[in-house]
Amino acid sequence: MRDFPSTLGSLRTSQFSEQRIAGRNVKDELRQNLICKLQRGEELFPGVIGYEETVTPQIVNAVLSRHNFILLGLRGQAKTRIIRMLATLLDERLPYIAGCEIRDNPYRPICKRCQDLIEAQSDDTPIAWLAPEERYVEKLATPDVTIADMIGDIDPIKAARSGRDLSSELTVHYGLMPRANRGIFAINELPDLAGKIQVGLFNIMQEGDVQIKGYPVRLPLDILLVFTANPEDYTARGKIITPLKDRIGSEIRTHYPITVEHGLSITRQESWTDRVSSIRLEVPNYIREIVEQLAFLAREDKKVDKRSGVSQRLPISVLENVVSNSERRAFKAGETVAVPRVMDIYAALPSITGKLELEYEGELKGGDAVARELIRAAVGKVYTGYFDGVNVAQIVQWFELGGSLKLDETQDSTAMVKQLANIQGLMDKTAALGLGASEPDALRASAAEFILEGLYAHRRINRNEELGFTAGERKRENPEGGEGRRPPRRQFN
Repeated sequence: MRDFPSTLGSLRTSQFSEQRIAGRNVKDELRQNLICKLQRGEELFPGVIGYEETVTPQIVNAVLSRHNFILLGLRGQAKTRIIRMLATLLDERLPYIAGCEIRDNPYRPICKRCQDLIEAQSDDTPIAWLAPEERYVEKLATPDVTIADMIGDIDPIKAARSGRDLSSELTVHYGLMPRANRGIFAINELPDLAGKIQVGLFNIMQEGDVQIKGYPVRLPLDILLVFTANPEDYTARGKIITPLKDRIGSEIRTHYPITVEHGLSITRQESWTDRVSSIRLEVPNYIREIVEQLAFLAREDKKVDKRSGVSQRLPISVLENVVSNSERRAFKAGETVAVPRVMDIYAALPSITGKLELEYEGELKGGDAVARELIRAAVGKVYTGYFDGVNVAQIVQWFELGGSLKLDETQDSTAMVKQLANIQGLMDKTAALGLGASEPDALRASAAEFILEGLYAHRRINRNEELGFTAGERKRENPEGGEGRRPPRRQFN
């Protein structure tokens, strides 16, 4: 590599001297680089939102303490993203003996092949260089993972080609962990590893010893071990062997966004809504808030399994589907602006039901029914935030006097605004959402429909598939004390 020494002799006289490279392990390297970032005030995990006061300080403490650590959290809590970003704390370049499977330290080689090579070639030993991303190795733990995958195995073909005895260290084909030497080795879903593999990990962490096919191989690997797991699996008896758990220095709990604002920021960052399109896409804030509240309410709902959790991928996927549905409608109607409506959230049910693990009560009710209830509750909560204390009696009265309105999901914005304008006082209330009469019909239609959906969520009016929005089910009393009859309904299509 240009500008970097290519032989051991030139390496000794460079800035990568033996004093700097030989005596510092990967945990020291991470610690020193982290300290530099802290002193410069740099952001440690850009793009990870909501962990600034909770998870990030604990990770910093673990790295400063030179701990192997584990991130415990439910799905969709950015665990994998965080551990992958640890590679940004590694040096820009690191020298190793060229061709070495375990990226041996040129000054302190631990494998037999490199020791023999340096003895034979001395200062002419070739040197190669590692980038930070090459020093990060990740493995998803599954029950079928073997010791050979993680540690290594005897390679009879290598032995035959080199004419060596099978007991020779030079016949070993190294697994993932030795190949992560002088770097970071991450294991996702640690409890899914078989017990004997966990014993192998414990042995590496504790003694640096490896036994392959009954042959002891001394490999004092230089590794930072990082794990992820579901809290319930990790704490379940028998899932993790006690000696391994005892050797994990820090146990760090991740969490879902604590505030809706954090959730909104994450979803805005991760969702594919700024897409290239021949029409202009505008997503109102209240639509984003409904989608986010949907996830927050699902995490609290008794019909949803708390042990499985509700991933942050739910609002991300839902918002993408909502935008796509509004985009589809605009293309078919020949409009130049696409604005999502609440009915588009109902159209996004496929991106909700697949991400909800239901309890028994929820299973009885059905995934679609549970999702619809959550959407209605989310609409009601967001509606309250915008219209708490706003007098909407005129709108409700229009329905109580017999009015009804059936809206079509595929209806173009201009026709929909004409329908909605028949409801007395409705279009005026869109001003509370920051809209004026000069706004595009797509925005005005979406805002007015949101108001109606909010009234429906608060049971001020009713809605069904056949008739659309109608009067609520509140009973009225006539002067004689009986239940009065409603006047004939007026329906606008």
